[in-house]
Amino acid sequence: MAHYTAQISWSRDGQDFLGQRYSRRHTVRFDGGVAVAGSSSPHVVPLPYSDEHAVDPEEMFVASLSSCHMLWFLALAAKAGHCVELYVDDADGVMARNEAGQLAMTVVTLRPQVEFSPETRPDRDTLLRLHHDAHEACFIANSVRTEVRVEAAWPVREQAV
Repeated sequence: MAHYTAQISWSRDGQDFLGQRYSRRHTVRFDGGVAVAGSSSPHVVPLPYSDEHAVDPEEMFVASLSSCHMLWFLALAAKAGHCVELYVDDADGVMARNEAGQLAMTVVTLRPQVEFSPETRPDRDTLLRLHHDAHEACFIANSVRTEVRVEAAWPVREQAV
C-alpha cells in the first residue's frame, strides 16, 4: 500500500471571513517539495475572492486524469516498441449536475496527440488499443465516477526529420 500526500495551507490575514469577503488563494505543497498557488475557480467564487492565475481543484482534477493516462500510455508504448517523441493532451472537464442533482465533474475528455519516431509508428488499431489499455490501467480513472473519454488524434503526428 502506498500513501500520497499534499499539504494545503491558507491564512485569513485579517480579511473579513465571516462576511465571506476573503481570498480563496492558498498554497498546495506536494511531497516532492513543489508548491503551487491554488484557489477556487472564478466560475465558483467570483473575483476578487478567487485568483484566476492560480490552479483550482477542478483544473487539478482534469490534470490528474490527463497525467495518469499519459504516464500509462508512455509505459505501454515503450513496452510495445513504439518510440514516443511528443505527447500533448488538451484535456477538458465539464462541471454539471449529476444524477443526484449535485454539481460534479461529470465528463473529462482527454485529447492526446502523439508524435512517434517514424520507424516505430503504430497503426490506428494499435494506437487505439494503447489508449484503451492506458485508460484501463490509470489509477485515477479507476478511482472516480466521472465519465472519462479518450479522443485520440489520428493520424498520429510523425516527427519531422
